[in-house]
Amino acid sequence: MDHAQQFYINGQWVAPLTSDTLAVINPATEQPIESIAMGGADDVDAAVAAAKAAFETFSLTSKDERLALLDSIIGVYAGRMEELSDILSQEVGAPLWLAQIAQSAAGLGHLATARAVLADFEFEHMLGTTLVAREPIGVCGMITPWNWPLNQIACKVGPAIAAGCTMVLKPSEVAPLNAILFAEILDAAGVPAGVFNLVNGDGVNVGAPLAAHPDVDMVSFTGSTRAGIEVARAAAPSVKRVAQELGGKSANIILDDADFAEVIARDMASMCTNSGQSCNAPTRMLVPASRMDEAAAIAAAAAKNVVVGDPRADGITIGPVVSETQYSRIQQLIEKGIGEGAKLEVGGPGKPEGLETGYYVQPTVFSHVTNDMAIAQQEIFGPVLVMIGYEDDDDAVRIANETVYGLSGYISGSADRAKAMARRIRTGNVHVNGAGPDFNAPFGGYRQSGNGREWGALGFEEYLETKAIMGYAG
Repeated sequence: MDHAQQFYINGQWVAPLTSDTLAVINPATEQPIESIAMGGADDVDAAVAAAKAAFETFSLTSKDERLALLDSIIGVYAGRMEELSDILSQEVGAPLWLAQIAQSAAGLGHLATARAVLADFEFEHMLGTTLVAREPIGVCGMITPWNWPLNQIACKVGPAIAAGCTMVLKPSEVAPLNAILFAEILDAAGVPAGVFNLVNGDGVNVGAPLAAHPDVDMVSFTGSTRAGIEVARAAAPSVKRVAQELGGKSANIILDDADFAEVIARDMASMCTNSGQSCNAPTRMLVPASRMDEAAAIAAAAAKNVVVGDPRADGITIGPVVSETQYSRIQQLIEKGIGEGAKLEVGGPGKPEGLETGYYVQPTVFSHVTNDMAIAQQEIFGPVLVMIGYEDDDDAVRIANETVYGLSGYISGSADRAKAMARRIRTGNVHVNGAGPDFNAPFGGYRQSGNGREWGALGFEEYLETKAIMGYAG
């Protein structure tokens, strides 16, 4: 890759101010794909200075100018989808079909959504004699994860550009190559120098200095709750805005009037998407206690239909998890579930047969789980389903809400009953009867799943400040 040893700062590919490098590992082969430069505080200073200088002019651009810029970005991005999908499959381990229809496509979807929101957005309105104006917040630090990297990059960068902000991106060092391609796309699309800047590195040496930087007006972070706490701490002394999308342990309530055979099989497959590495995955399946064995048998049969293998091969459902670190953590939690007394229905520790090389995890189902078990409370981030019994609707809601998280929720059954329960679940979003994601709807969580919202109009407004000019009409 041409720019793996460089950073994109002030419209140029530049040499890092450090000599540190890191190998990017293909999780299917356990072999290096590429080596990237790893930055430090001085690289962050240079990128933030470029963004601060660019904000003086970019913040004053017109809506039409930013719409034209987004059109250009969307066009260049669309032309490089195949390349983006290929590198995502290599560095994340996503099956090539998933990288094409979801991973890279999500980035394009968020850019198009940002453009549509901007086209209809009114930045000013009168309130009596007072003008209320919405203005770009300033320089934005963006820290993004490895599991859905382009999704998270685009849902931050798209609305920030639409709002008139400038930015510095630190992508995950585990899967950074797609971000380098993304920077190439923005450069080719004509994004003005300094508006978008990219510095690769880890959380300690790049993420923390970026969050703490006095010239950064906002930090948008997606990642673990543990890391989010550290970002908030770093940002606190400068009292900047901090928007966070963090972990989750989403409950999936199967009502007693749902079609168990259809819904449980569907949701088992959904949970395994991206090898279970989604913060909003429906990993806690709540079923009527009296029908636990019936539900568990359906889930186990569905798990056996999940084909694990080389992400480049045909007919594969899921590839490996992203790293040896993730693989080891998942294995520890599977062993923990067995030790806690949950019933292992299918899967379990170790790799699937015939897949000794690569960080492959067996699709796993635990039944007869209680909500106080570690596997019911901790985010496993792998293809592991835990099944918890409930007595009635009130009990299901209670169990669903007994978690430190509150990112997503799922309910299947009769529509009126499911919709009524959805209002009682303390989460940022709820999917009723298999409804999929909506790029126009706000995405984010309650409690330790974060604060603020991404996606759609509310995600766009995170990048705006509000100014009142009294006497404007007087």
